[in-house]
Amino acid sequence: MEYDVVIVGAGPAGLSAAIRLKQLAVEAQSEISVCVLEKGSEVGAHILSGAVIDPIALTELIPDWKSRNAPLTVPVVEDRFYLLGPAGSLRLPNVAMPKLMNNHGNYAASLGNLCRWLASEAEALGVEIYPGFACSDLIYRPDGSVKGVVAGVMGIDKSGRPKSDFQPGMELHGKYVFIAEGVRGSLAKILIERFGLSQGREPQKFGLGMKELWEVRPDVHKQGQVTHTMGWPLGTKTGGGSFMYHLEGNVVSLGFVVHLNYTNPYLFPFGEFQRFKHHPLIRSVLEGGRRIAYGARAITEGGAQSVPKLTFPGGVLIGCSAGFVNVPRIKGSHNAMKTGMMAAESAFEAISRGQEGDELIEYENRYRNSWVYKDLMQVRNVKPMWSKYGLVGGLALGAFDMWTNELFGASLFGTMKHGKPDHASLHPAARAHEITYPKPDGVLSFDRLTDLSFSATNHEEDQPCHLQLKDPSIPVKYTLPKYDEPAQRYCPAGVYEIILDEAGENPKFQINAQNCVHCKTCDIKDPPQNINWTTPEGGGGPNYPNM
Repeated sequence: MEYDVVIVGAGPAGLSAAIRLKQLAVEAQSEISVCVLEKGSEVGAHILSGAVIDPIALTELIPDWKSRNAPLTVPVVEDRFYLLGPAGSLRLPNVAMPKLMNNHGNYAASLGNLCRWLASEAEALGVEIYPGFACSDLIYRPDGSVKGVVAGVMGIDKSGRPKSDFQPGMELHGKYVFIAEGVRGSLAKILIERFGLSQGREPQKFGLGMKELWEVRPDVHKQGQVTHTMGWPLGTKTGGGSFMYHLEGNVVSLGFVVHLNYTNPYLFPFGEFQRFKHHPLIRSVLEGGRRIAYGARAITEGGAQSVPKLTFPGGVLIGCSAGFVNVPRIKGSHNAMKTGMMAAESAFEAISRGQEGDELIEYENRYRNSWVYKDLMQVRNVKPMWSKYGLVGGLALGAFDMWTNELFGASLFGTMKHGKPDHASLHPAARAHEITYPKPDGVLSFDRLTDLSFSATNHEEDQPCHLQLKDPSIPVKYTLPKYDEPAQRYCPAGVYEIILDEAGENPKFQINAQNCVHCKTCDIKDPPQNINWTTPEGGGGPNYPNM
């Protein structure tokens, strides 16, 4: 199938790009064909974010979004920042925070529902959207430029043989291909390596975000209240924190983020999240309520210095495929949307001139001159400062650096480096202390598989394992003795296990691929980089409602 533009991923970046392309065609009284492919069972099924949404990009894209019933109905009315200890909390004064940390004018919402709405707007303009179509491979022109993707391969059994319902997939060709897969996308990873897009950039950094939706008692619900915390239970060395956003209908969005450059292989991010909910500040809100949904997702945290080159012959990276999250604000959807819009404008101009398959250099230029670039440059040192100086020193220096950037447009520290990638940060188990986690009480805290049941995750079991080991012997022969196989802890869905025989010997590395929520943490954190996350059959994975 031939299109002018093929977009991989129906997230905020991909959908904004599709809408902008069609808007430009209407303005120019011309035609442009646009296709969006989404591996989730529906648009929004794999979308997970906090989320407090800055509407700046949405207002540019669809100025009358309020009258068009966009699902942004809960304006932020109060910001709270806390430093937590084991039994108490210290509220940080809002006046000490740079203006960019102020959430007034933003909206507490479900990013998944916003994407569902954007998809309806895109389809009304003539965009073709195909959910349930996973893009498993790239197609290249004879000159090496990207020509399209292969999508919708179905019906292959575990041994790689076609089943009775086998479908070979479709080739979708585009004059340009937009990669909008989100964090650590499988195609983006191939393209970044093939075209050297990360050369001269700092390594990308990541966090693991876990989220639960709770229906809470009406007397503790404060619609529009936004709370962020740092400190306990992670302590001062491990980066991360939490968010609690009061949505409408007595629903609270509760999340916990662990930066994936942590050093202790015994750290159990999901266990930290469950322990966190017993803090008095959080327990007082959750008690008497009920959990109604769960999910997890990796987050790009490298910032401006880790954004790769955005263009390659025949296409571009947009949204979190490149990584535009503002770490201290815990926001990236506005930047994702704007990058999709800028890529669309560059592609439309090129197609109007009769071009195809070349590099859309103007997209990179637009990015460098946009408010997205300014947004990231203001906070570029917050992540490396936290990593280098810990919670207290990093918090103080980060706030100072954000203030100087905001007031004077410059930093006294220049642009700090991240150093090594997250997979290289773990200490050997022999140098680390084991961490004991309290048993879940089944009321506020839960085990992974119980929480996983609230993500509606499902995969066709008779298909090749999408979590591929480059060398199947490495987990037992190398990662287990050196790091006590951290995959059995860092995965928020219980995908990886070490199984022993009846005598407690002969360890076996087991992959429960059907549990996978597509967070990509394993692909990021595995110390020898032996786990390669590839896309499973379309329609598999979580089915997030209102996340």
